[in-house]
Amino acid sequence: MSQADDVGNGALSEGERAELSELRRRVGTLEAQGPKPGKHRARSFLAVVLITIAAILAPLSVVAVWTSDIVGDTDRYVATVQPLASDPDVQAGVTNRVANAVMEHVDVPLLLEQVAPDDRPRLEALLGRLDGPLTSGLRGLVESVTSKFVASDAFATLWTELNRRAHQTVDKALTGSGGGAVELKGDTVTIDLAPVVEQVKQRLVDSGLTVASKIPEVHTDFTVMTSDQIGKARTGFRLLQLMGAWLPVITVVLAAGGVLLAARRRRALVTAALAVAVAVGLLGIGLHVFRTFYLDALPASVSPAAAGSVYDALVRFLRTSVRTVVTLGVIVAVGAWLSGSGGRAVRARRMWRSGIGAVRGASGLSTGPVGSWVHRRKTRLNWGVVVLAAVVFAVWDHPTGMVTVWLALAALAALAVVEFLASDGAVSRRGEPAEAADSGSRL
Repeated sequence: MSQADDVGNGALSEGERAELSELRRRVGTLEAQGPKPGKHRARSFLAVVLITIAAILAPLSVVAVWTSDIVGDTDRYVATVQPLASDPDVQAGVTNRVANAVMEHVDVPLLLEQVAPDDRPRLEALLGRLDGPLTSGLRGLVESVTSKFVASDAFATLWTELNRRAHQTVDKALTGSGGGAVELKGDTVTIDLAPVVEQVKQRLVDSGLTVASKIPEVHTDFTVMTSDQIGKARTGFRLLQLMGAWLPVITVVLAAGGVLLAARRRRALVTAALAVAVAVGLLGIGLHVFRTFYLDALPASVSPAAAGSVYDALVRFLRTSVRTVVTLGVIVAVGAWLSGSGGRAVRARRMWRSGIGAVRGASGLSTGPVGSWVHRRKTRLNWGVVVLAAVVFAVWDHPTGMVTVWLALAALAALAVVEFLASDGAVSRRGEPAEAADSGSRL
């Protein structure tokens, strides 16, 4: 229908017809200046490539940060292994390992011969309370003393101090060289329990088994991790450690580049956020699946329960990072979708504004000059809230998924306050302003 037909039918006023002509002129200008089909396809293809690479690098970035934290941050490493001291499965594993080491170095007849005559009545009384043959009874005593020690605060303190001192060798251990309390022997990461054995020997002496002082210095290893792939993964592990600070930045830059190159940037942002969330979510699933295969492949000498506890402790912060990134990706995707021009997004925003408007009307509050000021700057204030939330998340030390959710809720509350104040009665009578269309073409 032409403009003349519109005027003849009385559908448009003179002002509306002039406005329509101006809009048509601007649309024509924009179309003439738009990208050529070939250039548009090239940009879209490059955007897809960048977002895909970012999604692939996202799980590696999470692992790189975890690796850098475990190796480079002593407090972080200690916080990772400290809970193991009170884990029942680890305590049982340590008790069994120490008892075996002590009994391997105990020659019962020889030790009894070395007992001083004055001490023999006390020793006989002590061993008389033990059930079964002398050797099994002595092992029961060793296990009892060891079990009580590893359940004490003294063991927890020793465990923490041992791991703190040993952290300087973790880097070498995980890259296949060096010694110390944490070592990589073949394909097994171990901790030397010699200090625990010494404490048990002293407690045996205090219990009346003075011959325990004759036991030589015993070094025994407690397996932290074993895998025939550790040696093969050393180079990659070291590389991830070195890239811990930069790989996440590279991933974010690639994802941002893909979004900026895309014709439909909002849709590209939704796609990138969900792609990263899915990729990192698959890493979380992989950690769970790998745990099963890892425990099934353990040698018979390693306690599966203790190894499972150690595995869970070592990947605890990694799993936390996985949940954080997945939560952040979903929040970004939902936020980008709600700000779009789709029918459902528009209806959701309309319900949001009408609901807040109803609350404002029911309260009878007049915002006055403040409302007028906020109304004129509402877009900038909204963006300010989003940027502030992003900055807080970026500077937060190891944010969790719950922290991410609370930051999102705080930002949502701040946006609600802005919307509540952004009314001075000057809104057009023709209704809400038209939603800005998402510029550009499909990604």
